[in-house]
Amino acid sequence: QVQLVESGGGLVQAGGSLRLSCAASGTIFNVGAMGYYRQAPGKQRELVAIITRGGSTNYADSVKGRFTISRDNAKTTVYLQMNSLKPEDTAVYHCNARIGFVDYWGEGTLVTVSS
Repeated sequence: QVQLVESGGGLVQAGGSLRLSCAASGTIFNVGAMGYYRQAPGKQRELVAIITRGGSTNYADSVKGRFTISRDNAKTTVYLQMNSLKPEDTAVYHCNARIGFVDYWGEGTLVTVSS
């Protein structure tokens, strides 16, 4: 059974930083792309950042230059470093991982940025 265990998140003032992490556990092999999506109240879930197994990255335009996604050498943990946070970054952030042919999701972690 595969689980994505998330950590990080919380309350921060505008301009501050937070780091999210997400670790895949269980019987896992062939972990492909990993990434983060977010969903703000009343809005649809949107892609924040994604990193392939080979290390290629893609970011939403709204976070380019502020957020950095990375993963560990074992390719089973992904990190999202969030700098210069803005109130509009407030959302529940969900980790996603493609393992085999299945997409797995974390439970989500709340990020709140106060103005």
